[in-house]
Amino acid sequence: MARPESPLAWPVTLIAAEEGGFVVNFPDFPEGWSQGDSHEEALTQAADLLETMIANYMAEDWDLPDPSLAAGSPLVPLAPLVAAKVELYRAIRRAGITKGELAHRIGMSPQQAQRLFDIRHVSRLDQIDAAMRALGRRLVVSSDAA
Repeated sequence: MARPESPLAWPVTLIAAEEGGFVVNFPDFPEGWSQGDSHEEALTQAADLLETMIANYMAEDWDLPDPSLAAGSPLVPLAPLVAAKVELYRAIRRAGITKGELAHRIGMSPQQAQRLFDIRHVSRLDQIDAAMRALGRRLVVSSDAA
């Protein structure tokens, strides 16, 4: 079994529901589920569910699970800005510093630094990159064929 191409794409299980449509569940986030009337709608719901669960884990300051093996399941990737914020979240947890300390290192107010971890806030990539560099990391952007 191959690992997901993107480290920030999680496998999703779509189970046909008796009443029609599909129930959506992520094996790596068993507490969350959703449903869609069609395969396409179920995958759209899955993307929303994944972002909601990621936001909740980050708000609770919990470790994010790594994506499990896809095993033929569809993969649900994070939006690029959300993925950058998740990578920053993982980096600050590995570094063992507070968001306040990160704010100090990059010359931001604590409120500004907090927004770098809010997936609903449209942060600038240069700010996320500066935060990553303050942690001894760098943000890398790439593209794949569509």
